[in-house]
Amino acid sequence: MTTPIRNTKVMNRHDLTCRMVAKLTHQEAVIGGIGNTNFDLWAAGPRPQNFYMLGSMGLACPIALGVALAQPQRRVFALEGDGSLLMQLGCLTTIATLAPSNLAIIVMDNGVYQITGSQPTPAGRADIVAIAAGCGILSSHWAADEADFERLVDAALDSRGPMLIAAKIDDKPGVGATRRDPAQIRERFMQGLGVRQPL
Repeated sequence: MTTPIRNTKVMNRHDLTCRMVAKLTHQEAVIGGIGNTNFDLWAAGPRPQNFYMLGSMGLACPIALGVALAQPQRRVFALEGDGSLLMQLGCLTTIATLAPSNLAIIVMDNGVYQITGSQPTPAGRADIVAIAAGCGILSSHWAADEADFERLVDAALDSRGPMLIAAKIDDKPGVGATRRDPAQIRERFMQGLGVRQPL
């Protein structure tokens, strides 16, 4: 059952990201989509289990799906923006079909492609939660406010997925900037997941 979009508070991406990261106490993996999504993930506190996508839109969910399938005992979160998710909508049907119980998607919806000039995304005419539910991710919800967001993250940590949580956010830019070293990001993440030893 989806939560309706009406009466959804406009929140702040960095604040919500910090609230989510504070709940990660068991080496959960987090895949941050490009731009401000991963800038705020980085600013919330670099973790070796964080992967910061650089340069390609729409890949946070597919990468998170791969990690969730490869490590079914580990909780995995995909952090994505509305524009990036809309660019790769087919991933939602794949996620629903494969139904990894350890995967949650968090969509930060500000209705614009913020880092390229704040052009409007098609999300203004689309309900991301209804789309996800229609694709088969039945546990899809709009976060009504910060307390509800935290409640939904708790549910994602404790219940079987897949799950999608969407939040309406303001247009404030990301905090900080991810260190742009793809090889270092990959190596640190693989070490954080225990699949590669430090050199």
